[in-house]
Amino acid sequence: MASTVANDANLAKVAKQNHAMGWVRGFVTSSIGAKYVMAASGLALVGFVLVHMVGNLQVFLGWEKLNAYAAFLKSTGSLLWVARIGLLVAVLAHIVSGLRLAYLNKQARPVRYRKQTSMHTNVFARTMAVSGLIVVAFIVYHLLHFTLGVTNPADYALEDPLGRHDVYSMVVRGFQQPLVSASYIVAMALVGMHLSHGATSMFQSLGLNHPKYNSLFSKVGPAIGVLVFLGNISMPVAVLLGFIQPR
Repeated sequence: MASTVANDANLAKVAKQNHAMGWVRGFVTSSIGAKYVMAASGLALVGFVLVHMVGNLQVFLGWEKLNAYAAFLKSTGSLLWVARIGLLVAVLAHIVSGLRLAYLNKQARPVRYRKQTSMHTNVFARTMAVSGLIVVAFIVYHLLHFTLGVTNPADYALEDPLGRHDVYSMVVRGFQQPLVSASYIVAMALVGMHLSHGATSMFQSLGLNHPKYNSLFSKVGPAIGVLVFLGNISMPVAVLLGFIQPR
């Protein structure tokens, strides 16, 4: 009798867990769920982009500051890898939810309108998918270049006088190559465009729109986009113009 009650309890627990998992799966794959996932992952990515930019801008303070910052990040060990894995999950979630939304929108309107209008959308909104995929391709190259040292192993192996990874020299040498700097500048323009629309639409996806704050929210995306673009391109431009010199 006791075993029967225990089995029934276990079956009920499993059924409850399956129901919960089914609800989560259904919500995430729905259009509303995909919007929430895209907005939440986008928020995490915006935060990372801003923090990453601020850290990299220390190149203007000289090799000691930038290399010390890089050494500090490396000293966090497993925490750094947890952050990297979390970032990867956010990127994948953002891409998958974006593709899912595009698919659902297409399914909801299989027949295109005879006359299409773009009165309520700008070029940034209409090119989100394309700019996003190009940015992903750039991220892969960026990781191979500066994070993993695959594309420029000689620069990646450099050490400063204190025996630390010479990130400063690696960055300067990389940006001294016009093609590398040009690809970086173009990619940052696309990132700025992506953020200009995405950071603003994020508030709507999260249900934070309010007549009192909508005018402010509409300016957040463009402001972040311009800030990220100007902040990030300032480094390759400064290197090409000779304002930042090799160590």
